[in-house]
Amino acid sequence: MENVAPMTTNGVQARRQGLSPSLDGQERLDRAIARLQARKDDWLRLPLAEKIHHLGELRRRTGKVAERWVAAAAQAKGLPADSNLVGEEWSAGPWAFLHGINRYVETLVALDEGDDLLAHCGPVRTLPNGQVAVEVFPLNIYERLLLHGVHGEVWMQPGVTAENLREHMASFYRNPPAHGAVCLVLGAGNVASITPMDILYKLFNEGMVCLVKMNPVNDYLGPIFEEIFELLIDYGFVEFVYGGVDVGQYLVYHPQVDAVHMTGSARTRDAILYGPGEEGAARKARNEPLLQKPLSTELGNVSPTIVVPGPWDEADLRFQAEHIATQKMQNSGFNCVASQVLVTARDWGGTERLLYHLRDVLRSTPPRPPYYPGAVERQRWALEQADGVADVLDPPTVACPRTLITGVDPESRSPFFQDEVFCSVLVQTALPTGDPVA
Repeated sequence: MENVAPMTTNGVQARRQGLSPSLDGQERLDRAIARLQARKDDWLRLPLAEKIHHLGELRRRTGKVAERWVAAAAQAKGLPADSNLVGEEWSAGPWAFLHGINRYVETLVALDEGDDLLAHCGPVRTLPNGQVAVEVFPLNIYERLLLHGVHGEVWMQPGVTAENLREHMASFYRNPPAHGAVCLVLGAGNVASITPMDILYKLFNEGMVCLVKMNPVNDYLGPIFEEIFELLIDYGFVEFVYGGVDVGQYLVYHPQVDAVHMTGSARTRDAILYGPGEEGAARKARNEPLLQKPLSTELGNVSPTIVVPGPWDEADLRFQAEHIATQKMQNSGFNCVASQVLVTARDWGGTERLLYHLRDVLRSTPPRPPYYPGAVERQRWALEQADGVADVLDPPTVACPRTLITGVDPESRSPFFQDEVFCSVLVQTALPTGDPVA
């Protein structure tokens, strides 16, 4: 690292000495922001070769702490150390992060060598509405084997065509801004790899240095992440801070924070953008944001699982019921992409058999601890809102029982079609057709 010298060489333990994750005062926060402001232009101008070196260092350090990372997450979520469910913490933790690092390395190396970036992608197609889509997963034999049959695309914004697509790839590196920026990253509390992946995106895709506020739900991972990012911290490109809503509010509106990124609920996003309470709701109605800086978000979702009718036998129904149960219950249902609404065909004879197998699969697997705050209340809220048949599939001793609500009217304004439940509740609705084309 020749161009930029590290600001400190004290290491993670010295940096954290005397600090409590829940007691970061304004002085500590201001110092962290000042460090980043002092180095934001250095990161902006850092040569590609040195950024690639940083990625390699992140990969090496992740390998050293991976087992501790997984063990800490499993313990916090109440998973026995010998449970197969610990595999979720590997795949959604170190593996996902390392996969992301490798993709960034491939992209930056291609940029550094002047390669055609589009040649590193999958097929390009034009959708019926004229929008351009590029397949980005799978791109190698490992991805095809690991998630067989899964495909991922990036859909381009209007104005991006197949002819000018290359001009819009890696735009930060082709046309960098005049000055760097400090981005506040409000970390996710559910999936362990989201926060470090958000840091990578802001650092390497948008060229911003990062002030990372850990989510109180999983701030136990903060010291591990600090070990992984230690070199970038020492160079003044990344800072970690801790605290609750008061710390988040102070940082969001801090004049030396140039941009904000958050992962969380739409309500949290609205509170940040417009302010809390009735006054914030009024600002939203008038479209008068309180926050006057760029805000990027990854919010919750109401994800459907659509079952296409067909000549399914009992083995097919059982197999797909297991898939649906996994879509709902992976990570105890605390995923923004977790299935929430199961859409079937009312006139298809397989619907009731599929629901039978789904109930049986859910009952046959052990319940999981509701580690995410508010889950018990959200499950109770779901029962109160149910306009169909609610099956509580666990005994009363289970704090947040798995719940299947069937027969929700597809023509209704059910809150399940608009509000994310974010716990172990799955809703089923049936469209009035047996024709998959309809």
